Amino acid sequence: MQVDLETEGAGVEALPRFQRAVFHERRLKRWGIGLAGLAGVGLVLAFFVDLFAPQSLWPALLVNLAAALLVLVGGLQAAGWVSAWRAGVLRTPEAAPSPPVVDELLPDDGWYERLLDGISQRWSGLLAQIGAPTLWLGGWALLVLVVIEQAWNLSLPAAALGLAGNVGAVLALLLAFGLLVFERQLSQEHPGEWPEAAALAQLARVAIISLVLAALCLLFSSDTALWPVRLGVLIGVLPALVALEFLLRAVLSLFSPRREQLEPRMLAHSVVADLLRWPPQPLLALQHELHNRFGIDLRQIWAFTYMRRAFLPVLLVVLGVGWLLTGLHEVPLQGRGIYERFGKPVAVFGPGLHAGLPWPLGRVLSVENGVVHELATSVGEAPSVIEPASAEGPPPLVANRLWDASHVNDKSQVIASGSADKQSFQIVNMDVRFVYRIGLSDQAALAATYNSADIPMLIRSTASRILVHDFASRTLDGLLGEDRTSLAEDIGRAVQADLEKLDSGVEILATVVEAIHPPAGAANAYHGVQAAQIGAQALISRERGAASEQTNQAQLQASIARDQATATAHEVQATAQAADLRFSAEQKAYASAGQAFVLEQYLSQLSQGLRNAKLLVLDHRLGGASAPTLDLRTFTLPTEPSVPGNTAQPGAVH
Repeated sequence: MQVDLETEGAGVEALPRFQRAVFHERRLKRWGIGLAGLAGVGLVLAFFVDLFAPQSLWPALLVNLAAALLVLVGGLQAAGWVSAWRAGVLRTPEAAPSPPVVDELLPDDGWYERLLDGISQRWSGLLAQIGAPTLWLGGWALLVLVVIEQAWNLSLPAAALGLAGNVGAVLALLLAFGLLVFERQLSQEHPGEWPEAAALAQLARVAIISLVLAALCLLFSSDTALWPVRLGVLIGVLPALVALEFLLRAVLSLFSPRREQLEPRMLAHSVVADLLRWPPQPLLALQHELHNRFGIDLRQIWAFTYMRRAFLPVLLVVLGVGWLLTGLHEVPLQGRGIYERFGKPVAVFGPGLHAGLPWPLGRVLSVENGVVHELATSVGEAPSVIEPASAEGPPPLVANRLWDASHVNDKSQVIASGSADKQSFQIVNMDVRFVYRIGLSDQAALAATYNSADIPMLIRSTASRILVHDFASRTLDGLLGEDRTSLAEDIGRAVQADLEKLDSGVEILATVVEAIHPPAGAANAYHGVQAAQIGAQALISRERGAASEQTNQAQLQASIARDQATATAHEVQATAQAADLRFSAEQKAYASAGQAFVLEQYLSQLSQGLRNAKLLVLDHRLGGASAPTLDLRTFTLPTEPSVPGNTAQPGAVH
């Protein structure tokens, strides 16, 4: 019950909660500072761990535990405001001297000082109207919600924390034990001495439960268990709900009237924290909250009394109707259903609504209806997530079909090899995919459901066996060349035949050979072999070209020598023939002219020999009976200075 100082101010010293207010205030301050320091250390550690290991469980766990401690700190501070008010009532106020009025003596302030004074007065009045407890509680609630939102990540991978996890679990249990002692002390407090102790004990349970759950997550963390990681992240739900309730109470308190002479109530009450009790009684807690807050007593409403009496019969009727409705089965458009009556299949239902016996007398097993699947013969242990790539950006890594890159769906096979008339083997990587579906007939649906436990594993094992036998008789050159066109068809036909023998009910629609290449480690060696073969062929072709060039050059030189010899022979023969003709002509001329021909030949040879000499040959034997005649016109006199009167003219001399 709240105390009004205007009417009951004289008797508050006798109340136990006022007498112990100073002790409670100091105690709450020590606990609040200590827990706030622990929460701050947890947030700092979470920040540094997130820098180095963002995908670890530690950041989320530390943030959630710090948030649970901050919720308790907010409750301790809210209770501290109430205890401080009670302690202030018991203190004797000291009369403070009023300051002298000196406004007239001071000079007028500037516009900036007047603006700051107006803002400070306006804000101080607003803060006084709202109240510091409301602002602090809303601030703690917002801080808790923000830090939990930053650490919320349900996609964290599983990981083993090892020794660090064990040490963290021990520290969490020690802190939980300390808070449990504190919670037990609060629970033992009498409501008359400390009314806020029960609400603080409820908030302490929030931190204790968070610490115990965190210790379990740290102790059972492993590389294969995902539930510790998920639970470590979901721990933040409990303090987040309490913080959200605190924020709502802080906002609603703004609309409540404030009286300085009326004893305040603790704002940090939590219905969510009040539910953390054993045995859980949520309806009773809600009933007490409504009665204490709004004065509504649900026990006085006859409708709720009738509902409580009729609850069991109505519940039985609802359960019976629900059990009968389990005999109605809805089959989707892309599926079929095999109806089992007392464990025996009796019919195959198509898409639509069907009725049968309720569970467990009758049930319907779902079967696909025409759904097409693609299956690779080999899948890696951790297949990478395919992220969509932009049209203008670089291609994704899964589109890399280079031989020197390892692919997730590649499967190694041993194939035949023949080199230098010797039989051997080679290893190739291939990516073969099957497009399949369950047959559309009812018999195929029954066979796929009852004859095969795992259809993808059955197809993969059957395909592996077929590929081993099929590739044993093929060579690498054939696989990379002419055999590749018929390879997919042969494999698909063989796999379908084996599946039909096993009565699996699976229909192979297409077989796709994505890639066939040597292993990634041997790709460079295979490229080197190919380069050596190409280099050898190029060298052979180059040497053949050089031999052909030398042969043609020798043939050309031989042809030129033969042509030159033929020409020389023809020339010598023509010269000999000309000499023979000349000799025959001279012989005939000598026979007809006699000594004159000889003399003429002599003069001709003499003139030819003395062709560059200026000579005049005189012979008395020339001309016969007449005297020789000399023609001096062909001679040129020496050049002399011209003398008047001396004009000599060239002429003929007899």
